[in-house]
Amino acid sequence: MKQLNANWLTDGLLDFEYKKYLVLAYLQSAKVEFDEYKLYPFFADLIFHYQNLLQIRESKKLIYEQFPKQISKADFEKLEISYQKIVEDDEAMREIEEIVSFAMPRFKKMMSNGKEIYEWIESKIEIMPVGLLPMYAGEGYFLLNEYMVSETKIYQYQITVFENVYEKFKGIHIQYVESVKKGLGQTYENIKISLTKKYDQLPNPATFMVVSHISCPLHESLLPIAKRSLVKYVSNLTA
Repeated sequence: MKQLNANWLTDGLLDFEYKKYLVLAYLQSAKVEFDEYKLYPFFADLIFHYQNLLQIRESKKLIYEQFPKQISKADFEKLEISYQKIVEDDEAMREIEEIVSFAMPRFKKMMSNGKEIYEWIESKIEIMPVGLLPMYAGEGYFLLNEYMVSETKIYQYQITVFENVYEKFKGIHIQYVESVKKGLGQTYENIKISLTKKYDQLPNPATFMVVSHISCPLHESLLPIAKRSLVKYVSNLTA
């Protein structure tokens, strides 16, 4: 089993034993991934499901903001109608509450395991500017050095700001550019100069070196954590 559907709680058979099986199978899949230090997509998925269950416990209502990119507004409205019917049925609501009480502490424990792995990997990532930084560092390049890998991966990044009704967020969009072999004559400053010559859309780009001091899966852990670490690093520069 992989990820749970956004509407797993109300979809299909509303039966505690069945939903218990779904939750345990999902958490076992997450554990297998976490044991291999593969955080994503399970870590973000766990947070999403836990927050939604928390909202249901507190208000007995589904909140559309809890479904970013997981479900369309039209699908959510159908789900909300279905859920409202369940809320109005005392017997069904007791079943829901039992399922929520079973799932929440288990999701929370697995989230805690994921958080420990995240923080450990994050603590092993080092970020440094390459050369002089321009006034605006919200767009540029970062050079990713994986532990014991002979190539440096180059990504273009752009930090964006978006907000919902509750708060403002900073996100980051990245695009892979190329990889270059590490070598004595291949300094980070030389790579930066080469990038400005090849790609003139950024004549004076902010450029950062991101170094991992441990080996971990690139797409499932290192790259997502490196992206978030870079957002924090750049935000602190401009704070």
